[in-house]
Amino acid sequence: MRSSPRGWSRKSSRKRRRKRRRSNRRRPGRRIRAAVNREDFTVADHIHFPYRSSSHLPFLHVVSESGSWEKYGLEVDYNYKISSKDAHLDVPTEEVEFVGGNHVSTYAQRAHGDTWVYLGQTLNYTNCRLVVPADSEVAGVPDLLGRKIATRGMHPGLNDWLYCKQRGLDVDRGDIEFVSQVTHAMGSMDPNFKESDVNNQPLWHWVRDGKVDAAFVTAPGCLHAQKAGLKVIDIDPLPMIWFTTISSSSTFIAKHPDIVERFLKGLMEGVHYFKTHPAESTKIIQQLYTDEGKLTDDEASFLYRDINRLLEPKLYPSMQAISNVYQESIRQNKDARKVNPMELWDMHHLRQIDDSGFVRDLYKNLPTTK
Repeated sequence: MRSSPRGWSRKSSRKRRRKRRRSNRRRPGRRIRAAVNREDFTVADHIHFPYRSSSHLPFLHVVSESGSWEKYGLEVDYNYKISSKDAHLDVPTEEVEFVGGNHVSTYAQRAHGDTWVYLGQTLNYTNCRLVVPADSEVAGVPDLLGRKIATRGMHPGLNDWLYCKQRGLDVDRGDIEFVSQVTHAMGSMDPNFKESDVNNQPLWHWVRDGKVDAAFVTAPGCLHAQKAGLKVIDIDPLPMIWFTTISSSSTFIAKHPDIVERFLKGLMEGVHYFKTHPAESTKIIQQLYTDEGKLTDDEASFLYRDINRLLEPKLYPSMQAISNVYQESIRQNKDARKVNPMELWDMHHLRQIDDSGFVRDLYKNLPTTK
């Protein structure tokens, strides 16, 4: 039985935060392609699904533009950012139904009674490259000993910390130095100031300008760095819970299992569309993702391939990815030690969808399935 339609409005006590979020929304504009036929839903449920990082948008634009959520009677408002603080306030009250991220702070919050739940994961590995000056002697991560590395953002910075530590370079021992573009209060995942108030300079610019010796950079920034004459080094991916993670609260999930199922199915169909329509998906990315400047044909194609190779068709997280993000959560807040990381993961919705043959049927005409 379908849950009752849900509107945009929520409790009046939340008006100020809602107004701020709406001012940050960027609508993708005209639909490029409707790829799937809608089911018989006469009234769409309006769902909030803000991201924690705009780097999720190349994927989310494709899911939305493909019509995958619409097929299941959902109108998903995904194109705006939410802070970690607001996510922890708005998800328990159901003002926000789902969040695409908030990967680290939740474990310590769980120790204090938070009801945060992870329902699924789109990528289980990071996809960074190491960027260094063209004349640098650095040929890989071991060569970073004694060097300065640029970072930006709390979770990306924690990823850099863990990646280096697992390869024998410990910042706490003085092996390397991290130089962050933004500062954070102790225990906070949000910067000390509005990101719009600072110059959002790409990390590779700091390498180019000699401020640091290296930076871990994702696409398309690594391509921009290469075109600027810097050396870009391929490195092994890091198992990690990052990018678009489907998060909600235990109370919302209990009250609206139908919406949860339809939301997950829509996302799975979006992954399928992304994987099976490379030309259309690349076009959507090129037209709608402009956060790092207008993408050229080769940049849009590279970004598409970089995401596609790591997308999880069934949205299951990997145990190594959970283990690694849990290590980061402990470094961010020692209270995370008080919980088992699996307390936050509820995968029975994915399992039910999987057992029904839904994903198998999506990929049945392809040579291989994952």
